[in-house]
Amino acid sequence: MTATLPYWVPTSPCGDGCLPADAPGVSSITVMARGVMVGAALVTAPVLSAGWLLPRAWRTEMQRGYSRALLRCLGMKLTVDDQRLGRAEPAGVMVVAGHVSWTDVLVASAVAPANFVARADLLDWAVLGGLARRMRVVPIDRARLRELPGTVDVVRERLQRGVRVMVFPEGTTWCGRAYGGFRPAMFQAAVDAECPVQPMAIRYENADGSLCTGPCFVGTETIGQSIRRILRQKNVEVKVRLAPLEEAGECRIDLAQRCERAVRGVETIDLAAHDIFDPAPELVTQAVGQIDPSPAMTA
Repeated sequence: MTATLPYWVPTSPCGDGCLPADAPGVSSITVMARGVMVGAALVTAPVLSAGWLLPRAWRTEMQRGYSRALLRCLGMKLTVDDQRLGRAEPAGVMVVAGHVSWTDVLVASAVAPANFVARADLLDWAVLGGLARRMRVVPIDRARLRELPGTVDVVRERLQRGVRVMVFPEGTTWCGRAYGGFRPAMFQAAVDAECPVQPMAIRYENADGSLCTGPCFVGTETIGQSIRRILRQKNVEVKVRLAPLEEAGECRIDLAQRCERAVRGVETIDLAAHDIFDPAPELVTQAVGQIDPSPAMTA
């Protein structure tokens, strides 16, 4: 029996039907070769732990190179459109993006390595859990609202120490043809730390430039099934757009809205394919007494 999630936990209408049924695939030999390369990369992942002894610039380049190598092993080509107009990124910055797949973490790391705020059970995954721990993931359990202020404090503290932190404010994965709203809660860390936010748009495309839902991690798939399907994909390109930095300001709600507009750009929701329902309800303050009672402190 599937457990019923609390009403405040973000959900999306995306499911198995969002996955491409007839996507072009590579040969079995290529799949095996990719699998071997991914396995070899994961075996060498402990090197990242030793990297914390290196200067930050060296460590960043090592993490970026490792993530780019893993993307190539998965058959994904990465391109980046930097729209920041030459403005230098400060040491402590929050990076936010829409969430499609577990591969988003590799994509973001290949562009700008960061500490990630991610689902708490990721640390227990057989394949990616060890890698997540080495990437200093900040775990968040969105079903446990009383722990949310503590998670926000951890993010704030890292930002104040000059650490780049990556957040997926939708709170769950969508297929890319539709998406959820940016929830304001984690933006409070940027407001408190008085640090800017870097909006990052991640889009997976086919060779012809059309949207590719193949990498999305939705529905009933397990992580193992997702990895096997992605290894079979052909000609997947990852397009990353770095929008100009957004100043934190004094209101997390306004900051979340500004960053969401910057990430979405001209994207549209495929209403014909999805029953959109993402209400982001306000929380009952007395049920979570230690959470800031100001509006929209949602997970």
